[in-house]
Amino acid sequence: MEPFVPTAAGDLEVLTIAPWTRRFPHLTAGMTMRSGGVSEAPFHSLNCGLHVQDAPEAVIENRRRLARALHFAFDAWTAAEQVHGSRVETIRPPDRGKGRDALDTAVPETDGMVTDERDVLLTALFADCVPLFLYDPDHEAVGLVHAGWRGTAAEIAREAVHRMSEAYGSDPSRMLAAIGPSIGACCYEVDEAVALRFRDVPGWERAALPSEEKGKYRLDLKELNRQIMIKAGILPIHIEMSNWCTGCRTDMFFSHRAERGRTGRMAAWIGLRRR
Repeated sequence: MEPFVPTAAGDLEVLTIAPWTRRFPHLTAGMTMRSGGVSEAPFHSLNCGLHVQDAPEAVIENRRRLARALHFAFDAWTAAEQVHGSRVETIRPPDRGKGRDALDTAVPETDGMVTDERDVLLTALFADCVPLFLYDPDHEAVGLVHAGWRGTAAEIAREAVHRMSEAYGSDPSRMLAAIGPSIGACCYEVDEAVALRFRDVPGWERAALPSEEKGKYRLDLKELNRQIMIKAGILPIHIEMSNWCTGCRTDMFFSHRAERGRTGRMAAWIGLRRR
């Protein structure tokens, strides 16, 4: 069953992680789709990326709409400068609100964030890459990761699990994880050099299948990240994984590959509300 389900949030329709929503009312986690905002084509309409040459005032309004729909102050929106790396940062009170309305104030050179602070809305931007959500219900800590193929190859998911264990005492076997909508193997073809970067990931042969074209592979980034999480100690039964493909469903999602680079970005988020 698809864990990321369309949900009404104020005036917006977003995707939320249904198995978590039912169990943890103080936790919010999910991902936007492409409609419900004010951006004009080709970023229409809920583009949340400030770096794609959309009008900044439109992007900020879109971000404000999402924060309001989630019952968070816009000041809580916290973002990083995503560089397709493996760096994971611990977000503390002085970091709250970084990157919310300007690129130069974002957490620098970071693709993963973890926090145990309440009223902080961790956000990351996507248009095919894999959103990874982490939650430790024992220590009330959360994590959000942007995993492109480079970050996946560098096992950023393992780094995020390690950071939460180090910072909060999180036990990976007790943690929950979710893998959000991203480009699927159906739409993601890479060359052999990229595919072979994943040889040390368990089960990579099933996640990197030879394509019809010689020297090309169909790469399943979601499955690769799932295996990395399992390798890091998260139990398979604790991992939710979306079936949505951003490349197949450009009516719902922005897709960098399907739209040849000229498109917007969805926002993934996770945060703990004040009790």
